[in-house]
Amino acid sequence: MTIGLVGRKVGMTRIFTDDGTTLPVTVLDVSDNRITQIKTPEKDGYAAVQVAFGKRRASRVRKPLAGHLAKAAVEAGNLLREFRAKVDELANLKVGGKVGVELFKVGQRVDVQGITIGKGFAGVIKRHHFGGQNASHGNSISHRVPGSTGQNQSPSRVFPGKRMPGQLGNVRRTVLNLEIVRIDAERQLLLVKGSVPGSNGRDVLVRTATKGQRVVVKQQPAKAQPAGAKPAAKPAAKPEAAKPQPAAKA
Repeated sequence: MTIGLVGRKVGMTRIFTDDGTTLPVTVLDVSDNRITQIKTPEKDGYAAVQVAFGKRRASRVRKPLAGHLAKAAVEAGNLLREFRAKVDELANLKVGGKVGVELFKVGQRVDVQGITIGKGFAGVIKRHHFGGQNASHGNSISHRVPGSTGQNQSPSRVFPGKRMPGQLGNVRRTVLNLEIVRIDAERQLLLVKGSVPGSNGRDVLVRTATKGQRVVVKQQPAKAQPAGAKPAAKPAAKPEAAKPQPAAKA
């Protein structure tokens, strides 16, 4: 299933396996994903499913969006997202219905996207892990500054992309190949192993992993031959069948 879900990061906890191993997991609430539109190749040129998540007051919804939601008979949400889908996946879906955790299964790999925690304006030591300058021998209030950033007379400018102080965090990031270790169908919760971007209460997008699980192929070691043993002879080639000779002309 290529369709994803919109959810909310509840927080982190841990669970124990049958052998007593503890696993750090992130709890994702993916309840109440309402289908607002189904796009088909015949009408829209591609297949996709549009879902709404969360709640929003009717007075905060603009009229074009309000008409779009009223046509689908769906309550307004604070987030509207679209997921590409295969044509055969649209058969069991209908506008106004809901999709939930039944799209995933335990052990499946998913990609989780969210907005990282914003930490405001930060210097180069915190933002880019620079090392500080000397704290002695005449260093005057420049212990944590980046130092010289310019060039010589040629090109006499600072190239774009220079690592300098600026905004830290508050960017969209995706964590790949997180494993689903438990599903709570009653409360529509996904428990994924590891951490996901964002603070508690922020919106996240959960999709089926695009890169899949890495497969490691183990090579069998060559068997050691006893000392003095002769190498195995190659099998003799099969003799070629004799080709029929053409008949002589009279």
